[in-house]
Amino acid sequence: MSTTPPAPVLLVASSGGHLAQLWSLRPWWSGRARAWVTFDTPDAAALLGGEEVHWAHHPTTRSIANLLRNTGLAARVLTARRPAAVVSTGAGVALPFFVLARLLRVPTVYIEVYDRIETPTLTARLCRPFTTLCLAQWEEQRAFMPSAITVGPLL
Repeated sequence: MSTTPPAPVLLVASSGGHLAQLWSLRPWWSGRARAWVTFDTPDAAALLGGEEVHWAHHPTTRSIANLLRNTGLAARVLTARRPAAVVSTGAGVALPFFVLARLLRVPTVYIEVYDRIETPTLTARLCRPFTTLCLAQWEEQRAFMPSAITVGPLL
């Protein structure tokens, strides 16, 4: 009798602060099968050494070419890995993963970033229609994300 390994959680974020916020969830994801999507930068490579990582294309701001490349990456990763959920703190790399995850009926969790308290990030606004669960780090963020659950600051 063969056993199927558990579906991984797919953690998607730009490198830097977005990735640091997902990394801070280590007590939650450390016991789970997981894979990462981020940019191939020195800080990300050092932080994620030994992890399964799919390197995304950057920059994502105003780059239709990289949006298309990352959409292709999302299609490949999501169909090959069939994650249990996609979790992201943004930024632009999250959008193609959320759109395709929604089409594949994979739950998505968007966590608004730590430093945007009064107005939503562009990524939050773009991903909202494709998000299963919104999480806020500050109660004040619920003013622009009323259905969000406040989880408190990650950093």
